This record gives sequence, structure tokens and C-alpha cells, in this order.
Amino acid sequence: MTNSALLNDRRVVTSDAWDIGKVDGIEIDTEKWTVTHLRVSLSKDSAQELRFKKPILGDVVVCIPINRIKAFGDVITLDALFSDIASLAECQ
Repeated sequence: MTNSALLNDRRVVTSDAWDIGKVDGIEIDTEKWTVTHLRVSLSKDSAQELRFKKPILGDVVVCIPINRIKAFGDVITLDALFSDIASLAECQ
């Protein structure tokens, strides 16, 4: 078990070794009290490559389902390819 604050600012890497950005927080289903998604702030390069429109202030933040996490350590490794990230929704 880990504290959610320890996740913040951890690098997130896809299965094809793209460093896409950093954890910005978590999404919680308050009815079931379970973590459903990681909020990942995309790096400028990742956002451009994936054709997300960068807001004037802040970063593009995508919600990655926790079932896409392959490994957790100094970095968080996903079981998703970089190209799969483009199909994810931006967090609200």
C-alpha cells in the first residue's frame, strides 16, 4: 500500500519507452471508494506528438485507467503504447 501523495511527480513511461509526463493526481470513485485513474500531466513533447491542444495556462492532463499500470517503482510503467495515449480522454 502507498500514500497517494507519493505518486505525485513520478514519471510515467509507456510500454514502448516513451516518457509521457508526470503523475498529477488520482481519480476516485466515491461510491465504491476505489482509485480508478491516474491523472498524468503530459510533457510538452508528448502533448504535441499526440496532437493534444495545449491550454494557454497549465498542461494537458489525461486520465489513465489504473488497469493500464504494468509496474510501479521509481517510475510508473504502462502496458499501453505511446500511440494508445491519444485515445484517452483529458481529465476534467
